[in-house]
Amino acid sequence: MERCLVLIKPDGVERALIGKIISRFEDAGLQIVGLKLMNARKEMVEKHYTDDEGWLVSVGKKAKQSAIDKGEVVTETEKEIGIRVRKALIHELTRMPIVGFVLEGNSAVDVARKICGATEPRKADPGSIRGMYASDSYSLADIKKRSVRNLIHVSESPEIAEKEIEIWFSKSEICAYERADEKAMYG
Repeated sequence: MERCLVLIKPDGVERALIGKIISRFEDAGLQIVGLKLMNARKEMVEKHYTDDEGWLVSVGKKAKQSAIDKGEVVTETEKEIGIRVRKALIHELTRMPIVGFVLEGNSAVDVARKICGATEPRKADPGSIRGMYASDSYSLADIKKRSVRNLIHVSESPEIAEKEIEIWFSKSEICAYERADEKAMYG
């Protein structure tokens, strides 16, 4: 079974959406094997949103293309944009408590990402978490000089999930158990 990290960001916590968000994953058959409410320390978030050049350029490239698609003139390099986005993400995750949990299940990352919806809430499918509960946009986030408030982070791939889980959870915080409906789903 595959694992995936999910973080309910401060906007999800302050809007009291924790239970609604968690139930969406459980209803889809994903098993929660680790769960905690925490104040994200800056050092942890800096490890999560790495400062390696590849990641910064990748993030900057996406943001730059989004701005160009809206007809905006972009003068920053992709790396400069990535550095700015990383700083905003670090600020957002450390401004108040978050809920972190580890999901386990068949194709956990793909399933969780579909449930979550597109990163920009206005582009998310209406039935997804972001489509139902978020209304922020990259444009508004840029005007407010903050990261987009999209409620939730979900690992991008199984490989990234394993690295992210190690940042947020110790091995002793991951539990093994069998769900009552597991045989019906996978048997």
